[in-house]
Amino acid sequence: MDKRIEEVKSGNRETISQIYKEYRAGFILFLSRYSLSKEEIADIYQDAIIAFVENVQKGKCDDLSVELKTYLFSIGKYMAFKRMRNQREIDPHELESHWYQEEKEEIPNLEPALSRLGKRCYEILKLFYYEGKKLEQIQEIMGYDKKDVLKSQKSRCLKQLKDYYGKD
Repeated sequence: MDKRIEEVKSGNRETISQIYKEYRAGFILFLSRYSLSKEEIADIYQDAIIAFVENVQKGKCDDLSVELKTYLFSIGKYMAFKRMRNQREIDPHELESHWYQEEKEEIPNLEPALSRLGKRCYEILKLFYYEGKKLEQIQEIMGYDKKDVLKSQKSRCLKQLKDYYGKD
């Protein structure tokens, strides 16, 4: 585990501040290619840092398999896409193509792991993460009777993907 993650987990404000300063300029540059104002990008960065710290403190980053920067930027990218989708400033299909392209660049081993999943798992994860569909929408699209069954299936699929990804 990255030493800085351990420090963030223990609540070290100096380390959080250091991470914030270290990645801020790159993050702003990274998201400047999208139709967002500088103020929106700064807000998203604040939110991404908060989400990152919360995830670390909940233990979600204990076995982080990507660089801290990549993880932080993915949080921010997801938040930016969600904001743009909510503002209808970007076509959902354009979002999907951006997402796929950038994920392939950032995590090249994810595609083989995705291809190992069954068709149902692949579809659930694609609808939820890539297309940003809500569970209720996925339930309707895929014909699940109960949302809880879908939630459990999504959780199992995600675990399966993480297991595969870890082995690649």
